[in-house]
Amino acid sequence: MRQIQSDCRVIKSLQMNESLLGKTILVTGAARRVGRLLALACGRAGADVILHHGHSLEEALKVQKEIASFGRRAWVLPADLSNMDEVFRLISQANALSPLYALVNSAAIFEKLSLQDTTLEDWERHLSINLTAPFLLSQSFAKQTSHGRIVNILDWRALRPAADHFPYTISKAALAAMTKSLAVALAPNITVNGLALGAILPPADNPSASEKMIEHIPAKRWSEANEVEDALLFLLTGPAYITGEIIHVDGGRHLV
Repeated sequence: MRQIQSDCRVIKSLQMNESLLGKTILVTGAARRVGRLLALACGRAGADVILHHGHSLEEALKVQKEIASFGRRAWVLPADLSNMDEVFRLISQANALSPLYALVNSAAIFEKLSLQDTTLEDWERHLSINLTAPFLLSQSFAKQTSHGRIVNILDWRALRPAADHFPYTISKAALAAMTKSLAVALAPNITVNGLALGAILPPADNPSASEKMIEHIPAKRWSEANEVEDALLFLLTGPAYITGEIIHVDGGRHLV
């Protein structure tokens, strides 16, 4: 049985490598945390990867080096996603390096702000980076790509908005709605789907909260990195008949 499972994994890996080989994927926010995980998954699966970062050049160069160790190409592109001029240039710069097959909108800011604590500046900053930038990048991608795929990185909160992390939650809820609208607008040549993530990585500002955070998760654990990677690769390499879907990778957190 173990041998069969091992053989299936090898076949699956070969299939993914074959389908992404020679294709280039732009991953935003690729220098750190979830974006880094997704960028490395693309590289391991055979893709060349354009690594966007905002202010994390050193970390982005480390990811570039790691992808190069897989025998794949990787480029580093900086852009401040709160600056719309830089957002407009990003897709053109990426396509000039290598024509894009896919766009993964991963970059986001996540600040613990209540309704009362949220200033207009906080609100606009979250919407600019978490919503407007993915909109402009997706629009530019569609203009320069005849066939391809877009994957938007969401949050389980997007489908069950609450009062915590107020501007972040609203921006991700809007991104979920935009994912479905884009799927219709860009069909049939470009698929658009989303991954709604849950407890993937402990919070950088409070790693000691790990145990408390999984109390309400039906799976009673944090995600394994490969579970997130497999979900992304499914949307990048799986049936092109799947579009407008949002897959929850959250251990069932959105259900309770």
